[in-house]
Amino acid sequence: MLKNRSPQWSPRAVVFDCDGTLLDSEKHWVDARQHVLDDHGMVPDEKFADLAQGVHYAECGRLMATMAGRPRMAAELTDDLLRTFRALASAAPVTCPGAPALVASMAGRMPLAVASNCPQDVVESCLTGAGLLRYFRHVVVPGGAVRPKPEPDVYAEAAARCGVDPGECLAFEDSLCGIRSAVSAGIPVIGIGERPSTESLQLADGWVSSLEDPELVAWAGSWRREELSG
Repeated sequence: MLKNRSPQWSPRAVVFDCDGTLLDSEKHWVDARQHVLDDHGMVPDEKFADLAQGVHYAECGRLMATMAGRPRMAAELTDDLLRTFRALASAAPVTCPGAPALVASMAGRMPLAVASNCPQDVVESCLTGAGLLRYFRHVVVPGGAVRPKPEPDVYAEAAARCGVDPGECLAFEDSLCGIRSAVSAGIPVIGIGERPSTESLQLADGWVSSLEDPELVAWAGSWRREELSG
C-alpha cells in the first residue's frame, strides 16, 4: 500500500487532515472565498483557486488581498473569510466518502489525531456535528510555536501527543500543502483525491481516490492493536 514499506507494516498512530479528508468542507471554503470576494467587488488572478487550497486561512486572506491588488485589506478579508466559513460549515457538516467507517474501524486500536490549519473551535464543532470528534484523542492546530501547514509543526506535534515517532505514524491528506507538511515531519502519507498533481503523487507514499478504497479498508483492518496511553 505504501512505497518503501513492507506489506506487513502498520502504523502505531494515525493523523488525519480535516478539510477535504474527513469533512467535505472544501466546498464551504470555496463558497466562503467567493462570498467575500463578491462582497468586496474583487476578482483575483485565475491561479487563485489552486494556490488557496489547503493553506491557513490567514495566508488565504493575504493571498486574496494580494491577488486582487488590495494588499492592505488582508486582515479584513481574513476576518470576513473565517466568519463566513464558520457560518457555512457549522450549518451543514458533510463527511467525506468512507471517512466515518474508516475512522470508527481504527478507533480503540491505536491513537488517532487530527492535524488541521483551521481554528480549534471550528475543527471541533464541525467534527462534533459530523459525529467524529469522539474518536480522536488529539486535535492539533496552528498557534504559539506551532506553525501552519506546509510547515511540519502540526503533524510533528500530533505524533508527539500520540506518543510515537513520526515514522511510526500514518497521515491522510488531500492537499499538496498538507502532504508537504506531513512529509516534512517525517510521516508517511496517503494522499486522497481523484485528480492528484504530479508533485502530490511524487511526495505521497500511497494514493487512493477516497477513504472507501477497498484495498485501503482491507489493509487498515489488518493493523495490529496498540496499547498506548498517549
